[in-house]
Amino acid sequence: MTQKAMTVTQELVEKKYREYHTRINDALGQCFSATTPETLYAPARYILEGKGKRIRPFLTLLASEAVSGSSDNTMKVALAVEVLHNFTLMHDDIMDEANLRHNRPTVHRKWDDNVAILSGDMMIAYSYELALQAESHRHCELIHILNHANITICEGQALDMELEDKTDATIADYLDMISKKTGRLISAALEAGGVAADATKEQLMSLVTFGEKIGRAFQIQDDYLDIMAENGKSGKMTGGDVINGKKTYLLLRSLELTSGEDHDLLHSIYMNKGIEKERVPEIKAIFERCGVLEETARLINTDTEEALSVLENLPHPEGRDYLRGFANILMKRDF
Repeated sequence: MTQKAMTVTQELVEKKYREYHTRINDALGQCFSATTPETLYAPARYILEGKGKRIRPFLTLLASEAVSGSSDNTMKVALAVEVLHNFTLMHDDIMDEANLRHNRPTVHRKWDDNVAILSGDMMIAYSYELALQAESHRHCELIHILNHANITICEGQALDMELEDKTDATIADYLDMISKKTGRLISAALEAGGVAADATKEQLMSLVTFGEKIGRAFQIQDDYLDIMAENGKSGKMTGGDVINGKKTYLLLRSLELTSGEDHDLLHSIYMNKGIEKERVPEIKAIFERCGVLEETARLINTDTEEALSVLENLPHPEGRDYLRGFANILMKRDF
């Protein structure tokens, strides 16, 4: 990947991420200090105590630094983004009937569905309250960003549920779904950080575009790594998406690229909502033959390059380089 010279090293980016990760976790630990009702606040504290990567609030802080050179007044906004993100996880786990998150029981398993729904609802309002507490004269914009992200995430979740039963799903359907379900909160995290730093309209557009591009690349890379990562590195078996019949970029695109027996086998995964784990190597071989793996790698690379290019519109070089460096960390992962 071609890169412009950076004023900060990857080691410095990783160091800052570790430092900010600790700062974010410490600040999250101060949230939801009320003790009663216990079943309302304890679940919110519990989910925030999980081993989250804090990617979104970190991007919020970096966006602020790329615009103004400082994130001193942006922590409340970063926390608002992360609390909103965790609300979505709490409710997603109910809908997915998930038992574990970060190797701990999910909230609805530790308590029950009603507790998880109510606590999640409270977290939305708490997120807005955090944004209103930020040292900014642009609170209206911050709330609009969080509201738009929340509505868009719900649209994405609805599209995801519809996609499960759709027998004629397309790549366009899938890309629309991931842009709403996962991409918008990433771009919103950056946009909110920009607003907190008093960014111009043009600077906000650059941050949103960066978030959209890197968010799509990140999600498609998840699909790619599911079949390509070494077994166990992602915390799940290789080919889990294929085994579970998940409609991913790889499966939908390979259906467009194949014919004959290869196409029929892929279509059977689609229609039967899965395949035996012993047959995963066959599917990987089809992906290799039809060229979807190379094509997907190129798309990830192109999206990443386009994301990095828009950062040049942001005024603070060091902040830009930290954003660029963190994007490279995200896109070079193998798990």
